[in-house]
Amino acid sequence: MKVTGASIAFTLRFPYNNTLHQLFPSQFLPSSSPLSFSFRHKRTMPQSPARCSAAFSSPASDAALLPSDPVVKPKQHPWLIVGLGNPGKKYQGTRHNVGFEMVDAIAEAEGISVNTVSNKALFGRGFIGNIPVMLAKPQTFMNASGESVAPIVSYYKVPLKQVLVFSWIMISCVSKSRISYFATLPFVSRMRSVIDRLKGSRDFPRLRIGIGRPPGKMDAVNFVMRPFNRQEREELDMTFQQGVEAVRIMLLEGFDKSATFVNSSKPMEQLG
Repeated sequence: MKVTGASIAFTLRFPYNNTLHQLFPSQFLPSSSPLSFSFRHKRTMPQSPARCSAAFSSPASDAALLPSDPVVKPKQHPWLIVGLGNPGKKYQGTRHNVGFEMVDAIAEAEGISVNTVSNKALFGRGFIGNIPVMLAKPQTFMNASGESVAPIVSYYKVPLKQVLVFSWIMISCVSKSRISYFATLPFVSRMRSVIDRLKGSRDFPRLRIGIGRPPGKMDAVNFVMRPFNRQEREELDMTFQQGVEAVRIMLLEGFDKSATFVNSSKPMEQLG
């Protein structure tokens, strides 16, 4: 056998045999020499077997090779910002309705339209930064505001710590405001409806805007229904601007920083 390249050749030799000569004619077989037969086979080289290898990796590295699951962000509940006041032209521009005006200031600053009616309130939805917010001005009259606020809180599942309510406070200077949280504020009748409809909870932040005090012996009710004079209006507009910034800080950075901003601002009075 001879191996050359990809071929294998075989040569078979047989000694002289009378039997073969008897079976095959003489022209096919030599008379006396041994018989030889040659075969050539083209060899097909088998492919080399695939090399096997094993690699050991940590679970962390294996996880990196697998498609990662999408990150599921927790659902972000909107804030509800409520201004208390009374509907109707009779109350527009009066001290009684500074809560409505505070909501209007936020709506204008943030480009939120408050022109739909929902749950007995003028209502609007938008964003402050990347935080979803709802603005509401209950049209139930102030002493029944809970009839509007509570259904909105329930329907949108708003946590109480994200319900911010604006109302007025009778203090000496119009430009003074106070911000507080939870039950730190004394109970007032204009909040009674909201608190009662929220199952007695006071655990929500409130911003009270100073409207001044009645001069002399003027009745408090009559004073609250009075409009602001020019100087007071200028001071109030400044208060609204600071209120807008206080709300932004509260939503984006937290209550403590917002309270610090409000209570340390020059036109405002530290909550005592």
